[in-house]
Amino acid sequence: MKTTTVPLPLNVNGEQHDLEVPHDAPLLYVLRNDLCLNGPKYGCGLGQCGACTVLIDGKCARSCVIPAGAVAGRAVTTLEGLGTRHHPHAVQQAFIECQAAQCGYCLNGMIMTTVGLLRRNPHPTDREIADALAHNLCRCGTHVEILEAVHRAAELLAACKEGST
Repeated sequence: MKTTTVPLPLNVNGEQHDLEVPHDAPLLYVLRNDLCLNGPKYGCGLGQCGACTVLIDGKCARSCVIPAGAVAGRAVTTLEGLGTRHHPHAVQQAFIECQAAQCGYCLNGMIMTTVGLLRRNPHPTDREIADALAHNLCRCGTHVEILEAVHRAAELLAACKEGST
């Protein structure tokens, strides 16, 4: 059976895209294959590992299990939409400073989940960080550095807010 494609308006990283894709295609596939955004990774395909995490209207979501049609008219932010190589987002900067990556495969999910956490809770405890990141799998053992990076990101974001007031 042939899948029908219809126009799908998507707002990704602040840019409007009108794509001809199946509405039931996983958002992850559309982001990676049609928009060439490689921040979100394919991990498990079941929404359990966190590698594909994006923000939808500012909240964390697993793009491998969300149909692209479900995000029409909503704001989708990927890792690429946070910052740039020369001007990284505070969370990206913190992960760099704390060397909170080894293989890097989980990094997208860790960073995007951290952004979501710090928007909800700008000064989380170790327990709150562990709870927020509990469903983002990292096999390399950089958990101590990731915890440090989340605290550092909170500091950087607080300093940004202080500087803007």
